[in-house]
Amino acid sequence: MRNLAAIFLFTLVLLPLPLLVKSDFWITWLTLALFYAYLGQAWNLLGGYGGQFSFGHALFFGTGAYCTAVLQIHLGFNAWAGFALAAVAAGAVGAGTGWLVFRYGLRGSYFALVTLAFAEVFRILANTFAFTGAGVGLLVPLQPGIAQMQFAGKAGFFWLLLVLVMLALLFTWRLENSRFGARLMAVRENEDAARALGVDPFSTKLAAIVASGAIAGSAGAIYVQLFLYIDPNIAFGPGMSVEALLVPIIGGLGTIFGPVLGAFALHAIAEIGRMAFGEAPGLNLVLYGLLLIVMVLFLPNGLFGLGKVSFGKNVLRRLFKRGAHA
Repeated sequence: MRNLAAIFLFTLVLLPLPLLVKSDFWITWLTLALFYAYLGQAWNLLGGYGGQFSFGHALFFGTGAYCTAVLQIHLGFNAWAGFALAAVAAGAVGAGTGWLVFRYGLRGSYFALVTLAFAEVFRILANTFAFTGAGVGLLVPLQPGIAQMQFAGKAGFFWLLLVLVMLALLFTWRLENSRFGARLMAVRENEDAARALGVDPFSTKLAAIVASGAIAGSAGAIYVQLFLYIDPNIAFGPGMSVEALLVPIIGGLGTIFGPVLGAFALHAIAEIGRMAFGEAPGLNLVLYGLLLIVMVLFLPNGLFGLGKVSFGKNVLRRLFKRGAHA
């Protein structure tokens, strides 16, 4: 119940911020942090709780983004309907990917590389077909109003994403306290032992990748309304996959608030980097790479792990361990 109270407290604290903060820059920053917290929570369901590290979550994000964009532009669908269908389409892609991968027992680095390969295949396909705009991409028409999920200011998107993040947190909290969550975490810890206890790893992982894909797809639909544009490199490129996995790794894998903490920390570091070095090409990827190395070496449990093991002790222990092996 403590986590449940924390979720509602988090929501109540952030809820009035657009009314108190008048700077468009900070509202935009907070909105993007919430967006990546939502996307990171999708990855966390599969990677953090299921132990299936995906390197190609842009596959699901891009599917959702293109689904809603194509439906709006070519078929005149309402944005809210496109949002729902984007989640369904991305969940279906997750089901197809999971069936192919898990049926043949691929896991670990093999699973990661296959998801990366699928994302690249979808990127090539999106670059090919006319209805996806090929390499040019798709420009969604501006139709301000809540009926089309478009808002005059960033505050509307902030509140929408805050609600979605809250729902994702509640879903994760429910997962932690459900039988399915127990089965998923058992598969993460030891798949063979879980099977011996009567857990079906295939169906458990398949359900996890469907849920993760659906949430990532809905994030893609939000992205389209936020920026009114999508192209293959944005939708299925490695950048979105890297952000999706870094957020929970930095915050804390397999924790409810890990992706939220990771999203705010990651984008604070990125903003500090821009202020210090300007808009240098590829700067974000360099910073993210360095940050990932630091996290893996010294904070494998993420920022939430600071509450259990101090940073200094962890560093010293690892350095002494290396010295002993030298």
